[in-house]
Amino acid sequence: MNRPWYTRYLLSSIAVLIVFGMIWWTLPEEELISVTEKLKGVCWVGSRSPLDGGELRALKSTGANALSQTPFGWQGDLNSPEIRWQVNAERQWWGETANGIQATHDSSQVLGIMNMLKPHLWVRGSWPGEIEMTNEEDWELWFKNYRGFILDYAKLAEELKIPILCIGTELEKTSERTEDWRKVISQIRKVYSGKLVYAANFTEFEKIKFWDELDYIGIQAYFPLAKSHNPDLAELTKSWEKQVPQIEKVVRKYKKPVFFTEIGYCNTVDAAIEPWVWPNERKEIQLSEEIQALCYEAFFETAWKKSWMAGVFFWKWYPEAHGRDPDFTPQGKKAEAIMARYFSMKD
Repeated sequence: MNRPWYTRYLLSSIAVLIVFGMIWWTLPEEELISVTEKLKGVCWVGSRSPLDGGELRALKSTGANALSQTPFGWQGDLNSPEIRWQVNAERQWWGETANGIQATHDSSQVLGIMNMLKPHLWVRGSWPGEIEMTNEEDWELWFKNYRGFILDYAKLAEELKIPILCIGTELEKTSERTEDWRKVISQIRKVYSGKLVYAANFTEFEKIKFWDELDYIGIQAYFPLAKSHNPDLAELTKSWEKQVPQIEKVVRKYKKPVFFTEIGYCNTVDAAIEPWVWPNERKEIQLSEEIQALCYEAFFETAWKKSWMAGVFFWKWYPEAHGRDPDFTPQGKKAEAIMARYFSMKD
């Protein structure tokens, strides 16, 4: 049947629009970063004394190929610009000194375990995300002090040839000052030739405007996954499926791969409600290896499988036996078996 020319034109136009719409719809997926090999890591706890020799081999047996090391700087007050640090001090735990960091790096490198240096600020009685100066003069002094702190560790990372440096962790109220952070990054690039990441809190990563200056988008991935005790796997995976699109928006904008600079869950029935809550605040909560393991499995079945996911560092892993309950570590628990199973799979 012959249709009028305007009908044929209309149908042709609709067809073109449909095809164009299909192409447009698929473009976001095509724009996502694709990572070929993932970092399978843990957040290594610096030990009080030198390692005996078997601690890193025990980690390697899980399939892990990466660890982060965390030395500390100290800030006495949230609103004070003063920061204290020493790269090598007798009062520090051995594993957090330059000598301990080097020994851990050298020993793990022999086993094929990559290192990230991830200096933290410790604020007495508070969280570094609340660090905030009250006037411009103090902000200038804080950033001057912070540059001194992070540059000392950048130089150490360069000296030891540590391939990734985390330039800051959960400094949420400071990260709003984009130009100050760009200056920090510029100074680090002058002394350190490896890859850079910033560890943004899960409430912060979408607001960061200096991702373009870094090599990775880092997220402290303590996203709440449940509203009550004892969630099942379906609830946990559904929660991750709600978080993933928010991460992908940032990936599309900055064209950078992501890794979770930290993620972790306590071995308690409430582990998925507020994963960031410290173990000493959960002493009255029922223990549950099962819920901790389900939280690990939900992550591996969702975010871990994404093309942009460059890796993960689980909080946390002790060099020596550690019997505290509750705790974040998966060691000796059902969560360790889940971690080892997925870490041992080919990417």
